[in-house]
Amino acid sequence: MASMAHDRIRRKRRPQLRDAPPKTDTRSEDPQGGRPHVEVQDIPVEAEADRREAEQVRRVAEKTREAREQERKTAEELRDGREQLREAAETARAAGEEARLAAEGARHAAVDSVNAAAESLKATLEQMSVVEEMRRILREIRDTNKLESN
Repeated sequence: MASMAHDRIRRKRRPQLRDAPPKTDTRSEDPQGGRPHVEVQDIPVEAEADRREAEQVRRVAEKTREAREQERKTAEELRDGREQLREAAETARAAGEEARLAAEGARHAAVDSVNAAAESLKATLEQMSVVEEMRRILREIRDTNKLESN
């Protein structure tokens, strides 16, 4: 991104005046010390343009830093969101595993219940067979007693 900011602001070449008159000496003698006195003139236009350009570069760099910071925050929020989703998926997976184990336990309990009912029915059938056998024997005894009494 920093190179993009640099690409946006290009230095402008300023034309140099070839036929410009030579600069005049603006120094004057200091009446008290004998040293030359330099008169301060207005800041040249070129220096002002350079200052404005530097300020513009500084602003673009600041905006670039702000954009990078925002991107960093967005990426961090995205990572946090992914982590939360991963944790939610892990929780759902664990709950699914618990539900599967509970269903497996319920299936075993149902199988055990059916087996117990089958055993109970088998015992009842055996008891009924014994009762039928006893009735048959009693009928034979009764029929034998009737024949003897006659």
